Amino acid sequence: MPAALQSFIDVAPDSHFPIQNLPYGVFRPNDGPARPGVAIGDLVLDLRVLEESGSFRALDFGPRPIFGGDSLNAFLALGRPAWRKTREILQHLLAAETPALRDDPLLRERAFHRQAEVTMQLPARVGDYTDFYSSYHHAFNVGTMFRGPENALMPNWKWLPIAYHGRASSIVVSGAEVRRPRGQIKPPDTVAPVFSPTRALDFELETAFFIGSPNELGHPVPIAEAVDHIFGLVLMNDWSARDIQTWEYQPLGPFLAKNFCTSISPWIVTLEALEPFKKPLPAQDPEPLAYLRMPNDFTFDIELAVQLQTAQMSAPQTISETNFQNLYWSISQQLAHHTVGGCNLQPGDLLASGTISGPSEASRGSMLELTWRGANPLQLPSGETRKWLEDGDRLTISGWAEGEGYRVGFGEVTGRIVG
Repeated sequence: MPAALQSFIDVAPDSHFPIQNLPYGVFRPNDGPARPGVAIGDLVLDLRVLEESGSFRALDFGPRPIFGGDSLNAFLALGRPAWRKTREILQHLLAAETPALRDDPLLRERAFHRQAEVTMQLPARVGDYTDFYSSYHHAFNVGTMFRGPENALMPNWKWLPIAYHGRASSIVVSGAEVRRPRGQIKPPDTVAPVFSPTRALDFELETAFFIGSPNELGHPVPIAEAVDHIFGLVLMNDWSARDIQTWEYQPLGPFLAKNFCTSISPWIVTLEALEPFKKPLPAQDPEPLAYLRMPNDFTFDIELAVQLQTAQMSAPQTISETNFQNLYWSISQQLAHHTVGGCNLQPGDLLASGTISGPSEASRGSMLELTWRGANPLQLPSGETRKWLEDGDRLTISGWAEGEGYRVGFGEVTGRIVG
């Protein structure tokens, strides 16, 4: 779709949601149950109303409504041809020269809601959640802290996309409060651990992608077909309790330090919307094994930023700026590796990138790195300092891709720490 495409809906130039984007989410209006929608400017277009009006008749969804429930799972399961056709229909309906919706005041009244007047929910029922460890700079920084620069990366890191299975039930939508977790902590000056609220609460700047089309158990997804199973991306904050993590993670990895809360942005930005922002995946050294190699593998040019606002601050302060291109492993490689042993992914499963850090100090994607494990506290405009996140702090991650005269954005994922 050309960048110059215009909608009859007035969209601000810096809006994250122009007609070139049209991300999917689930919202609950004040006067009815939750249902799927797409964002356009500062409005939400109600997909249930459009389906009932016959707007998707050409797709032949079948006897049961696809947008009749309170999640996108049924739509995700339809696959890329249906996703593309739905997007084409929506862009046509919203185009400035199309009268069907533009000139029908009764339909417009039913179909549009102001974003400020609805409540966003998780866009899909997440059955399983996997978190990768795919940013070279993040892995190198963390490894350097604990093992020194000579042994920063484990021997397998550049051979396969490292990951762990997370907890799907504690994934929440942006805006949900984050309760400080408790667990076992082993202070360096004690013989035995203590049970305590975490004293080292951290954020992790991440993205994640939703699985659409499933694969059968025992049938790996070839890397060349991986994108056919990926619906779109969201922003993620994988809240982490670093002191709990330090004591518990050996030998099996994250557990209580990660399972208490994971926040995602409410709008899923489709791969079609991100297509203009594709960039070649940089060469990997050593060359991956054959099942992880694909000609023209890609990444995306997506700007990412983190803002922190304490209870004493009148405005948020940007504390990190990085880019999606700082991921070493591609989303296609992540999916191909996840399924290579026969693992079956389902519509609504969520696969996260891991912390995305860049090469500079200002582009580090966690407090662990920004303060170098607390040794170099952040200096804030209020005169406060932060080694780790404290109660009352609000952390916001935003992301967008910049086009010519438009912006394809994700909105934000935000959360406030409570004791």
